[in-house]
Amino acid sequence: MTPHRPTRRSILKSAGGVSAALALGAGGVLAAAPSAAAVGNAAGLTIVDRNEADPRMWYYRFRTAEIGWDPGVNVLLPDGYHQSGRRYPVLYLFHGGGDGQDFITFDREGIRAWTAGKPIIVVMPDGGKAGWYSNPVSTNVGPRNWENFHIHQLLPWVDANFRTYAEYDGRAVSGFSMGGFGALKYAAKYYGHFASVSAHSGPASLRRDFGLVTHWANASSAAVELGGGTVYGAPLWDEARVSADNPVQRIESYRNKRVFLVAGTSPDPVNWFDTVNETQVLAGQREFRGLLGRAGIPHEWNEPAGGHFIRHDMMRRDIDGIIARLRKA
Repeated sequence: MTPHRPTRRSILKSAGGVSAALALGAGGVLAAAPSAAAVGNAAGLTIVDRNEADPRMWYYRFRTAEIGWDPGVNVLLPDGYHQSGRRYPVLYLFHGGGDGQDFITFDREGIRAWTAGKPIIVVMPDGGKAGWYSNPVSTNVGPRNWENFHIHQLLPWVDANFRTYAEYDGRAVSGFSMGGFGALKYAAKYYGHFASVSAHSGPASLRRDFGLVTHWANASSAAVELGGGTVYGAPLWDEARVSADNPVQRIESYRNKRVFLVAGTSPDPVNWFDTVNETQVLAGQREFRGLLGRAGIPHEWNEPAGGHFIRHDMMRRDIDGIIARLRKA
């Protein structure tokens, strides 16, 4: 499947024509559907670019006071969304860190095929090269408040513009690597927002091994995200922030949720990045699982072979589990 690669273009002059084109069903019959123009500004987000030409994958870019540049989001609609009139559960799916990781990541990986025929909306936003799904302690490049953007702006914007269930049983959060950490963090800090949480090779422990993940969050954010600023503070951490964000310190916040974990057991021994990442992920997830088990909190865990990469079979299994847990369309 060719990835959705949005191009810069002005907002459509005639939304009605586009809505008609999107709403054409089998045999060319015009079905009742919201027009493209129905998607508008809300919750502090101003749309500065959009592409709604594809019947499933709609793209937006926003101006927001929380981020010093214009972040993007892909909203993947279920087949038949424009004709069904139904409301749908929503999966918020977060990308990992580094160059080449952004809101298009999961379209490149195959999200359209994974969700074909499935009754769920998937929202895939930017999270920065090393934003760590956090409001940083310091920044030298302007605002990078990814947590505020995702939780206090993007979620209400989605609920205002699409037919969703704006409730606990209507939302799931999942992610890969840094995005898996973001999913675990948001599900705990904002307990009433998400009924299902998944981490695909996402770290679950910030303090283990002398705070290796916290140090990595600070170092990576300083290098590529914050112009020398840090997520958690340096040389001294903001200890309250670390504790609030640390999944292993928030165990009770996962009660009554579906919890799905994936960590690889055999990273590439000649690739230090793969080895360091997945070795730490596996150890942290095992620590997290042990605490969940002792607390009597059900969870599903998977330890397949390999290292730090997105496993398509695990993503498909996760999506099916999410749909089974959330409110039905």
